[in-house]
Amino acid sequence: MCDSGMKQLSDSLLIQSYHKAIELNLSKEFIDQIKREIQKRSIQHLIEDYIFQVG
Repeated sequence: MCDSGMKQLSDSLLIQSYHKAIELNLSKEFIDQIKREIQKRSIQHLIEDYIFQVG
């Protein structure tokens, strides 16, 4: 997924994608790309919120 594609994702879907990418052991480059978009949006706090909600 290119950067412009990530910009179209909702915050929630971006966070879900980040966790799924880690779970599936996808490439570090892809995970880093997602992390950069999360940082751009200043939504890092949602990473922990998602873990708490999913359990």
